[in-house]
Amino acid sequence: MADGGEEVEVGAHGPFVVTEGEWAGWQAWVGGDPFEDHAGPYYFRQEANGAYRSAFRAEHKHMNGGMFIHGGAVMTFADYSLFVIARDHLRDNRSVTVSLNGEFIGPAKIGDLVECTGEVTRAGGSLVFIRGKIETGGEPMMTFSGVVKKMGKR
Repeated sequence: MADGGEEVEVGAHGPFVVTEGEWAGWQAWVGGDPFEDHAGPYYFRQEANGAYRSAFRAEHKHMNGGMFIHGGAVMTFADYSLFVIARDHLRDNRSVTVSLNGEFIGPAKIGDLVECTGEVTRAGGSLVFIRGKIETGGEPMMTFSGVVKKMGKR
């Protein structure tokens, strides 16, 4: 079951629109990446200006020993967000992260809404260059940049 009360078929793969709860109107991607399924749930939507936003609600499982969000949890979300930000450039392609660099700026705690926005800075034939910013409560948590490689058609 995905957050928001949505039943997800075992072995399902692909995005679905959440219809209930806090994430109603957002999309979630389930079944394509077992690690992200475990680390999330993560959500995304397209804004009125055409840009994409991704988000999740910080839970106990995302915390470090000091009860602030773990750096690895933030990096996992940044990696997920690379593909959301570059979604229009990656359609119909299998793709992998080849580079991800991040600068940690601030914390998040249990219950915080963590959101990411960004932009594609260059999209070539096989490489897409992306940068993004992760925030909570309007305060920056992390800036990052990454490169995604298109591996061929699905």
